[in-house]
Amino acid sequence: MIFFQTIINMLPSTFMIVAPILIAATGGMICERSGVVNIALEGLMAIGAATAAISHVLLETKIGFSIPLALFLSALLGCLFSLIHAFASVTLKADQVISGTGINLLSNGITVFFCQLIFRMDRSQNYHMGMKSGPFGIYPTVWIALIILFISWFILYKRPGGLRLRAAGEHPQALASAGVDVIKIRYIAVLVSGALAGLAGGCIVLTQDIQFTVTTINGKGFIALAAVSFGRWLPLGILGSSFLFGLSSALAVNIINIQSLRFLPSEFFNTLPYLITLITLVLFSGKDYAPRASGQPYDKGKS
Repeated sequence: MIFFQTIINMLPSTFMIVAPILIAATGGMICERSGVVNIALEGLMAIGAATAAISHVLLETKIGFSIPLALFLSALLGCLFSLIHAFASVTLKADQVISGTGINLLSNGITVFFCQLIFRMDRSQNYHMGMKSGPFGIYPTVWIALIILFISWFILYKRPGGLRLRAAGEHPQALASAGVDVIKIRYIAVLVSGALAGLAGGCIVLTQDIQFTVTTINGKGFIALAAVSFGRWLPLGILGSSFLFGLSSALAVNIINIQSLRFLPSEFFNTLPYLITLITLVLFSGKDYAPRASGQPYDKGKS
């Protein structure tokens, strides 16, 4: 009984954690549907989180809309940094995993560099007030995530552009033979993915923290990437998988309040989200559901 009451009480915090994972996973789904694997979600989320925290700290006492502006800037910077991945993987036909890993490594250094430059320390200053929750403790980021997911579903399955994007990830040569620019579609998908990952990072730092640090993202980008695979690259699938992984993260924070489980070390609860992610991927994931051209550079001369 106490366990179920704990689950109910932690639903608002669960939704808060789920929202950025779902936003980033939606971006990852769009990117991989076009045929480009975006391992860089983790780094792009860190870029977005640092951008949101820094801009909010500097502007919150000067303007009354610093939080919406911080979220916009986080999406913009995420989009701009994803250009690196798009150029390397689409134009130069580089290995997409290595390109994304490079951005993850770059983000670790560049975020700390700018914090040192602006605040003279390896993190941002604390801001006075983050994003406020609405009725029932639900943050606006939850509605943002659901709206983004619905728009993505509508475009992917109800608009001609979505059909072309999915074709770019299944059989790009056939799409090119129909006169469609595959490279353009993949560029757009990578940029949209970067913008959503940056926005997700901004949502994390403004709802779950009071400043940006190097541990703000702490693997959530990889959890979002796992949600794409576990969700079978489908909108409803990533909604369910994001909720599962978000629930496991919320459990890691709240389950320690259950008296009968306090004998377990805190490290066990900290590893719980990643353990559940790993187990679900091993048990349920398979490559048969992935877009057939995902991870493969587009070659005009290949039939």
